[in-house]
Amino acid sequence: MSESFAVSRRTLLGGVAAFTAATLAPGVVLYARSTSEPVTNAVRWGMLIDVNQCQADCTACVDACNAEFGLVSHGRPDTDPQWIRKVTVKDPATGFAQSFPVMCQHCAHPPCVDVCPTGASFRRADGIVLINRHICVGCRYCEMACPYMARNFVHEDVTDQKPYAPRGKGTSEACTMCVHRVDAGRVPACVEACAAAGHAAMLFGDLNDPNSEISKRVAAVKTSQIRSDLRTDPGVRYQGL
Repeated sequence: MSESFAVSRRTLLGGVAAFTAATLAPGVVLYARSTSEPVTNAVRWGMLIDVNQCQADCTACVDACNAEFGLVSHGRPDTDPQWIRKVTVKDPATGFAQSFPVMCQHCAHPPCVDVCPTGASFRRADGIVLINRHICVGCRYCEMACPYMARNFVHEDVTDQKPYAPRGKGTSEACTMCVHRVDAGRVPACVEACAAAGHAAMLFGDLNDPNSEISKRVAAVKTSQIRSDLRTDPGVRYQGL
């Protein structure tokens, strides 16, 4: 799945360069931590995407996400589930184009959480933004509030359910930063697939740890946050954009 927008880099950048598992059914939980350690704000999980290493014709990250969460096309692009998408931006003055993935930006100040009337949208202490499907009423306020168009509404009956990320018709959903993997000490599926494809355009880690690879990269090179003018402080950063 890919998406192309003839928008300028300036427009895109906006002018400025312990959760308890909830049981749904035997063996099926909403989110489960693999450790007894509580989630704290000592860690802030984030991602750095090197746009220069992202190949326009590569969909490894999208394919991996779809496989990880059982997201399938229903032949209707406007309503098909898409937790991560490839976007192409083009400078109308020069024709220079760049392609890169966009997903939930896991903001420090997420607008989706602010507008949710039931508290279904929430941010964990470690920076991962999630949706509690038990109390989501499908109002879609979060979708309208998200400046990154990163939330979807489930229009279809759901099949191929994954025990670590159950889905439900009539609810909103978005990238979870593969919280089930993160809690088990693994990297998100998109990051793993990007590395396996030989591009290494995606780096995951703890933004609060000055010794982590992602923190060292952010400190060493110029990075951008999409729509930083909105002051949502996304946990996803881009290099070379």
